[in-house]
Amino acid sequence: MGGKQSASVALPPGARLLLPVMAATGGSGRSTAADLLAGAMAAGGTGTVVLDTAPRLSSPWPAWTLGQEAGGLALLPPDRPLTRSQVRSAAARRPVGRGVAWQVLTDGRDWHCPPLALPQDPAAWLQLAAIGGWQAVIADTAHPVAHDILDARCAGRTGQTRAWCELPYAVPVLCAAATASGVQALQQAVMALHADGMPLQRTVAVLVAQTDGRLPAVARAGATMLTSRTAAVVHLTHDPHIRAHGLRTASRLRPRTRQAAHLLAQAVLTVAGATWGMPLPEAPRPAPLAVVSPASAALPVPPASRSL
Repeated sequence: MGGKQSASVALPPGARLLLPVMAATGGSGRSTAADLLAGAMAAGGTGTVVLDTAPRLSSPWPAWTLGQEAGGLALLPPDRPLTRSQVRSAAARRPVGRGVAWQVLTDGRDWHCPPLALPQDPAAWLQLAAIGGWQAVIADTAHPVAHDILDARCAGRTGQTRAWCELPYAVPVLCAAATASGVQALQQAVMALHADGMPLQRTVAVLVAQTDGRLPAVARAGATMLTSRTAAVVHLTHDPHIRAHGLRTASRLRPRTRQAAHLLAQAVLTVAGATWGMPLPEAPRPAPLAVVSPASAALPVPPASRSL
């Protein structure tokens, strides 16, 4: 991405933007959209992390970060205070090019290791990213949006979708494959979001193309409907390299793929500016760890604040 493009997707110092990337079904291009969005944000000079919330054996991120020395989520104890250096060293590195990189927190252990108990509360994931000091926090979520909303309503509890959307400075990104079934699932999810009073006015919809050429008529019609219901609709073009090799390396991506990623980053920043103003207000910060002096070394150290 060129310098002119990069300058338009930077966040002001002290701000933090949360981008939960969600979908109604599997195969919606959710992880691809999260990866491309992270690359575009990082290319603009913003410290960026992707939070991989899916179980290891159902996630593409361990394969995309294979061979790195990062310890991953398994090295971050959930019941002890964490420092920024601990969190940063656990994250794998994803290069963008020209010396620019972003990071991803995933479970990169061997496939046969016991499953890791990942946090269920989205606030815990945001707190983890805040401790790490990243400004653009992209959560690759694993729950099916429409089912989660209906299940939470019937059970009388707060679902994952609402919990992500209600976190500070959250711009939800809702993905779907640009096919008849993908658009239908996306439309159903949008109806569920609307019925449950979710913030569609700051939600960006992403249609992920499955083939080259013009979008199918049903996808174009769906995009027209979504334009009036959501804050923005972005098309991610088909890229044969992603289809054949995944996103372990991004060096062979088409220029128009990078351009689409840049447009997605611009869209979420435009929505954030329209919602909270520009420059964005400063984000909440975790409470610092207490400094233990030699005289008080025998006393218990209070944990870092886990609230937002």
